[in-house]
Amino acid sequence: MAAFRNFTKNSSRSRLDYVLFGAMILLVILGALCIMSAVNSLSFSNPIVRTHLVALPVGALAFFVGWSFNYQIFDEQWKYLYGFILALLVGVLLFGSYQRGSRSWFVLPFFSMQPSEICRVATILAAAAFLDRRGQRIRDVSTLFGLGALLVPVFGLIMMQPDFSSVVVTFPAILVLLYCTGVNVFYLGLIGLFAGVAGFFTIAWTYIYLHPDLQEYWLVHAFYELAHNGWYMAGFSVLVIVLGYAAWWFFKQLRMLLPSFYFVLATLVVLAGLFGGIFVDHQMKPHQRKRVETFLAPKSDPRGAGYNVLQAQIAMGAGGVFGSGLFSGTQSRLGFVPEKHTDFILAVVGEELGLWGTLLVLGLYLLILWRIIVVAYSSSDRYGYLVCSGIFGMFFTYMLVNFGMLIGIVPVAGIPLPFISYGGSNLVSSLWALGVVQSVYARRIRA
Repeated sequence: MAAFRNFTKNSSRSRLDYVLFGAMILLVILGALCIMSAVNSLSFSNPIVRTHLVALPVGALAFFVGWSFNYQIFDEQWKYLYGFILALLVGVLLFGSYQRGSRSWFVLPFFSMQPSEICRVATILAAAAFLDRRGQRIRDVSTLFGLGALLVPVFGLIMMQPDFSSVVVTFPAILVLLYCTGVNVFYLGLIGLFAGVAGFFTIAWTYIYLHPDLQEYWLVHAFYELAHNGWYMAGFSVLVIVLGYAAWWFFKQLRMLLPSFYFVLATLVVLAGLFGGIFVDHQMKPHQRKRVETFLAPKSDPRGAGYNVLQAQIAMGAGGVFGSGLFSGTQSRLGFVPEKHTDFILAVVGEELGLWGTLLVLGLYLLILWRIIVVAYSSSDRYGYLVCSGIFGMFFTYMLVNFGMLIGIVPVAGIPLPFISYGGSNLVSSLWALGVVQSVYARRIRA
């Protein structure tokens, strides 16, 4: 294969984007220090520190492999890569360890691995290869259906664990990938409509579930029964179809001759959003429902659902401009901030390194995102451009969710901040992703 034949030749003259590499190294070092500071007061700190120190060289190896191998091998062998993704996800459902209400881990003698972290990057590589092959047919609706046929099994298997955070990060990355591919904007709008409908139903049903007194109103009760009663579900489906037909008839009377195909698609997407919301609602655990409530009203339950967010914000504010210094944060060291080494690691950064430390982390992330864009535009082929676009979408989502959690614009989703948060599988997969970006840079168009 061309990718294997060129391995030695390409790797021997590979070049490194030192700006991207430097920003990555600084984040890794800063992350290691913050993790050690966050867990220093915990009774079980030694296993956490040991796991992170083991993950660092493994991640370095993953980065080197991603950088050295010609990224085009994933384009050539994407079907095998896709089969590998499915095998991992099925395997963890059959043989994985059940922890915290989900079956998401392989627990091996010397380490544990979360397959969805590796599959996240692999899915971007496989999706980019599929879209790269569509060529002039990229704007056809068949492209979306084909990509959907690939992604539905992957997302479905992840949701069966359940691992919502992996879907939350991967889905926006796929949207960025589609946009950069040049897919019809109308179809992207339909995807957005599907996500909006599914998200609306999920959030609304969750809120009613947490406040059952609202079902005293017949309309609210009927709405809630959509997710639990087949007759309500069927009746609402008929209503959506009738409304879709009415919209087509209305626009026809106004002589706005939009293709009827658009109305059919929009109707199907709304129905798909309904059933997607039902699926998510049935998969959600009680603690995940509490996260939705925390997002909607964090101060309504300051000792319960909203405790994490409020304590994290207090810790951030306590740090001031310059912070209290590493290993000196009182809020985090005294245990007021929960999940301080994973989901809320930024609270530790804000308290101990202050505003300037938080801005440093944000600046390094923005620097990485900027360099990924530069590498994408200098890629020697379309596949490299698409791979970088998807990886950009992934890291942008990571950054947006983690910073958004602290200021309350997104719900707590259990998503780590790569390179900063504790998590060996996430660290390894993130370093591999940037290694692939470096591989694209090494084989870019020479000036």
